[in-house]
Amino acid sequence: MPAAAQHLRTRTDRLVRTFAVAGTGAAVLALPLFGATTASAATPTATTPSTTLAGYPNNLDGWIRESLAIMAEKHIPGTYNGIHRNIIRESSGNPNAINLWDSNAAKGIPSKGLLQVIDPTFNAYHVAGTSFDIYDPVANITAACNYAAARYGSMDNVNGAY
Repeated sequence: MPAAAQHLRTRTDRLVRTFAVAGTGAAVLALPLFGATTASAATPTATTPSTTLAGYPNNLDGWIRESLAIMAEKHIPGTYNGIHRNIIRESSGNPNAINLWDSNAAKGIPSKGLLQVIDPTFNAYHVAGTSFDIYDPVANITAACNYAAARYGSMDNVNGAY
């Protein structure tokens, strides 16, 4: 191999390795802190019922659909796609996700659940008829959508941390 080609190949290989390492770091940073590598918490198991009390599937799809039904009754705007997009970004679909490293966590009020809501926001925007447990998927989604509607017009308008 000519020396010029060998030099170009070495430089190209180094550049590819640099981007691969940088890309890996970005991917790791993009993952939520806990439980993001699996969706097992969002899928029924032998210990969780296959449907919610309201009869929806006990998984991410069912939780969103049940929340949308409650939201329709309470006139809270939002769509399946807007909710799903934000859930995937915030918690990867893990209803037990908790953020222990951001500014809220530093203040002692970590973000929790599917849509990473802090306790004061959950309490202020809790929707009657849902659980008072911030980790309850339907309660978390519905309260977060209620907050997003008040602050941004709809969860559909939220495209980043809120």
